[in-house]
Amino acid sequence: MRILVAIPVYNEQKYVHQVLERVLEHAQDVLVIDDGSTDATPLLLSQFPVEVIRHARNRGYGRSLMDAFRWAAVDGFDWVITMDCDEQHEPASIPDFVEAVKRDDADVISGSRYLAPSPEDDRPPPERRRINTEITGELNQRLGLRITDAFCGFKAYRVGAVRALALDVDGYAFPLQFWVQSVAAGLRIAEIPVKLIYKDLNRSFGGPLDNQQVRLAHYRTVLYKELERCADRLPSSASEGMGAIA
Repeated sequence: MRILVAIPVYNEQKYVHQVLERVLEHAQDVLVIDDGSTDATPLLLSQFPVEVIRHARNRGYGRSLMDAFRWAAVDGFDWVITMDCDEQHEPASIPDFVEAVKRDDADVISGSRYLAPSPEDDRPPPERRRINTEITGELNQRLGLRITDAFCGFKAYRVGAVRALALDVDGYAFPLQFWVQSVAAGLRIAEIPVKLIYKDLNRSFGGPLDNQQVRLAHYRTVLYKELERCADRLPSSASEGMGAIA
């Protein structure tokens, strides 16, 4: 079984060196998707034995993940483990995902910062936790899921399963499209606990998405569009109340 660790980065010169050092302790095959960094990130990446996809300009978090999926498929990997490069995902958890992969009972293994919280966990910014809770609850209600953390980027994906999805959302709303299409495709979904770490409480989503109401409205726009597109393959509860809320 071949497993690729894929890490989207954008202007991560502060963290990239220490993160990659620790990731390489647990993974042999590492792909970094540099999403148009304008700082020293590209130079630092050249110091490590990792593959690099370089975007000439910032294309978005979702596009970086889609590029990782395509790379993994072409290069014959069975699984992709994705994680962030801002020290909010603990590389020491990579073996936990590998063990979950070996159980071979899921197509998506999603990290959850809220599945088994510990006293050492950081506190997330209240508005981010609130939006996560609200969207996670809506996904569970509409899709019949039982997830606890809709937006955690620490995940393992079965390459053959995600190849069948028609993903095209480039930005931070990518998870909304992904969850809908995963359910529509009948993918098996599992969660495992990961640490809740917040290094930068003021981290930007970029432009107007820093406004929580704008961000929540954007998430719902993407969600409802995808629910409509996949309606014939989803539970009847998926479309309930959409017209009143959208």
